[in-house]
Amino acid sequence: MGDEEKTRTARGFLRRARGALSGLRPEAADTVPPDEAAATSAMLGELGATLLASSQATSDVEETLVRLATRYDRSDLRVFVLPTVVLIDDERAQGAGTTFFPAGREALRLDQAGKIERLVQRAFDEQPPPEEIVADVRALRVAPARFGTLLSLLGYTLLTVGFGLVLNPTVTALPVYLVLGVVVGIIVLVGSRAPTLSLILPVATAFLVTLLITVLVRPIVHDDVLRLVAPSLVSFLPGLTLTIAAVELTSGQVMAGGSRLVYGVARLGLLAFGVFAGISVGGTPPAPTTQPEQLGSWAPWAGIALVSVGYYLYSAAPRRSLPWILYALLVAYSAQLLGDRLLGPELSGLVGAIIVIPAVALAGRIRSAPSTAIMLTCAYWLLVPGAMGFIGLSEAASGTSGATETILRTFGSLMAIAIGMVIGAGLSRDVSTVARGWRRARTEEGSTP
Repeated sequence: MGDEEKTRTARGFLRRARGALSGLRPEAADTVPPDEAAATSAMLGELGATLLASSQATSDVEETLVRLATRYDRSDLRVFVLPTVVLIDDERAQGAGTTFFPAGREALRLDQAGKIERLVQRAFDEQPPPEEIVADVRALRVAPARFGTLLSLLGYTLLTVGFGLVLNPTVTALPVYLVLGVVVGIIVLVGSRAPTLSLILPVATAFLVTLLITVLVRPIVHDDVLRLVAPSLVSFLPGLTLTIAAVELTSGQVMAGGSRLVYGVARLGLLAFGVFAGISVGGTPPAPTTQPEQLGSWAPWAGIALVSVGYYLYSAAPRRSLPWILYALLVAYSAQLLGDRLLGPELSGLVGAIIVIPAVALAGRIRSAPSTAIMLTCAYWLLVPGAMGFIGLSEAASGTSGATETILRTFGSLMAIAIGMVIGAGLSRDVSTVARGWRRARTEEGSTP
């Protein structure tokens, strides 16, 4: 076999391998109804499903779709939103009147979340043809990330180190966070490409990381195993899911909030099982005999800076959004520290949420700022106690004393954050309404002779 034939054979093998890997990806279903009368309902369903994938509460998505239907003179449409599906009932549609629009399992990247918010605003302002909006939604869902694999891996590593500095800033843990960030980042980037593997990815990753810490790292680094493991599992922690569930329950969305809460707790349970299995195989580590040396008070602030850069790279945030992501994280952390001083750690998220939502809404009015969805998504990660819940359930699984108290504090913090988010969102809406009324009255006064 000549060199040219070998090269041709190798290229053919690579093409077949890429085709086999692409075959693992589920094909997007064509959910647009064929008749033109249902074009608006198809647009609302596509927008709603994509908004759900950008981690918005069902109550907010439903309110947005109802207002948009009125804007398109289709107030007769009935909209029902669940955490994983949008139902649009259209009496004018041919055939079945109710159409289902699944949200999909994969959450949107930050750039996609920003685009869908701006697309919704464009639909409100300009009312373009529904078919055009549907095409834009589908295009942004399949758009590739603007950062490659290496930069995404660097982003995940920075996220791990940053959250480690916020959660457990010790001298000996810092190199551990760096190594685990690289290891888990590779697992996440490779495993997320295969849908079958992604189903067991959380528990398998928690098991491998815990086993690695227990067998190799724990004899050298005398620190708590769970606090070493938690930052590297940041992409699996369902803190944002649990917080949205608490918001939905607080808003009266019992079905949506209850199902999302069950999913979040189940996700924590899978991670805790992985940790328990890792400890069972590697052996129960002895309790630390000495207190690890803590870094200075600067460490959490440095961690926040690393988290902002990590989010920017790993979740492919839009260009020029890095300063605004850092702004949202600093406001969230500062407000949480203020709440800790005023009300204690369990209720610190209440103050944090009340302050951060109006602050982000105010920043979103600046022309150069990204969409508020990007800033809020990043800020919620510092508010949500997903790591606390993971540590509590893992301690319970391994029989550690005090685990129940940690779990109860976690759910207490969730409810405090949810109430703070409801209050903060309400304050933002009220201030915006008052400002619009003030401007309208002044305009009318100026036009009156």
